[in-house]
Amino acid sequence: MGIPKFKNEPYTDFSKSTNKRKQEKAIAKVRAELGKEYPIVIGGERVYAAEKFNSYNPSKSTEVVGVFQKGDAAIANKAMDVAVAKFEEWKNVPAKERADYLFKAAKLMRKKRFELNAIEMFEVGKTWPEADADVAESIDFLEFYGREMLRYGVDHPVVKVPGEKGKLVYIPLGVGVVIPPWNFPLALLTGMSSAAIVTGNTVVLKPSSDSPLVGWKFAEIMKEAGLPPGVLNFVTGPGSAVGDALILHPKTRFVAFTGSKEVGVYINEAAAKVQPGQIWLKRVVAEMGGKDSIIVDEEVDLDEAAAGVIVSAFGFQGQKCSACSRVIVHEKEYDKFVDLLAKKAESITIGNATQPSNYMGPVINRSSQEKITSNIDKAVSEGGRIVAGGVKGSDAGYFVTPTIIADVYPRATIAQEEIFGPVLAVIKARDFDDALQIANNTEFGLTGAVYTKNKKRLRKAEQEFFVGNLYLNRKCTGALVGVHPFGGFNMSGTDSKAGGRDYLLLFLQGKSIAENVKR
Repeated sequence: MGIPKFKNEPYTDFSKSTNKRKQEKAIAKVRAELGKEYPIVIGGERVYAAEKFNSYNPSKSTEVVGVFQKGDAAIANKAMDVAVAKFEEWKNVPAKERADYLFKAAKLMRKKRFELNAIEMFEVGKTWPEADADVAESIDFLEFYGREMLRYGVDHPVVKVPGEKGKLVYIPLGVGVVIPPWNFPLALLTGMSSAAIVTGNTVVLKPSSDSPLVGWKFAEIMKEAGLPPGVLNFVTGPGSAVGDALILHPKTRFVAFTGSKEVGVYINEAAAKVQPGQIWLKRVVAEMGGKDSIIVDEEVDLDEAAAGVIVSAFGFQGQKCSACSRVIVHEKEYDKFVDLLAKKAESITIGNATQPSNYMGPVINRSSQEKITSNIDKAVSEGGRIVAGGVKGSDAGYFVTPTIIADVYPRATIAQEEIFGPVLAVIKARDFDDALQIANNTEFGLTGAVYTKNKKRLRKAEQEFFVGNLYLNRKCTGALVGVHPFGGFNMSGTDSKAGGRDYLLLFLQGKSIAENVKR
């Protein structure tokens, strides 16, 4: 029996009482396990460090989710040694066998789905639907990349010439360092790690220190799926110690990273320097964020456009690299649209992420909360006008009310810098051409959207709106694996197109083989 055609994992319908009860039961289970200690795992061996750090619940800032090991350079180097040794064996495992580990892991994620949802609620403040979508995307990555490896894992035909038998094969790179973010703590971690593993590489995974428990659960699932020890090594700790040691190590063959522009640029620079004993140029796969715009043209369904903007701006508290942080509105519709946005924002419920009635949860930590509120103050000082929100929420956690700032100058700080929070800048445009110019005026190029009934303007946006993921008459978030290959331009990263048919090539290298058959 063959493998069925890929299809995206459906979201959980929480309006069904059975699903709601399952989720509530999983929340209770995870709550009962809060505060446990988790080790580093290298080659199947559990490693405990002298120093520890805590993962906290951003909805309840004093609540410890888990206790983790503060790894150091020595531990990072040990993980590299194990991964290097294991690569010599793992690279020869047939593609189908490697893909089967991903398919088994996908089945386990489906089985543990409600528990994984609950962990994300506690550790990063994702609400019920946001957590569930992240787990669904994780399953999609496993299923999609497993099938993709079956496509890449055969001999690829080349042009025939008389007297020769030729083929092209794809082989793995070596040991990869995977550094995922906290905002899609399972999906992006799973996507980068599984892509590296299924292509025959071994991995040292350093999860974000804001979401280590999600990383631990992924490592446990891969272990339960039967993945041999040493193929995936789980190392927690600060980027300045663990991250740097892994990135600079001469045996590191590639680094897969998702996170801020600043860290991405640093990784790119550090990885580019050839270390003593290094015999290759390291490959960097980077996705580094955005300053994403939605253009609202004249003569559109304003309610439909406003709904798309609100979801794009305030889903998961605006903590998505794809989030709409700027809406550029045609001057003819500007005043009406600002009023409509403000009314919709004021109706948003905000609170503890484990409560299904809350549309928004907390931002990730105190530093983020302080940065967001500081940027709101700066936006006002630069001429912006707060029409909704603008205040810090409950002191129980790191809450920020959904904030809309109108009359923002296109070059204002809040219109240019990634804030990563529930803050939306509203910018007025003279016409559609002016709106496109404004949309393209940042150093980023990740996602964007256009709402217009004018077909010519849609086609113009296709040509001139410079982003990796463009959406027409719909929201700019919610990319689906296989449907919307994801990755952007300029300071948004290396346009890696996660969830696309090219992605696995980033973890492979081509080998041309020609045999003389005249003899």
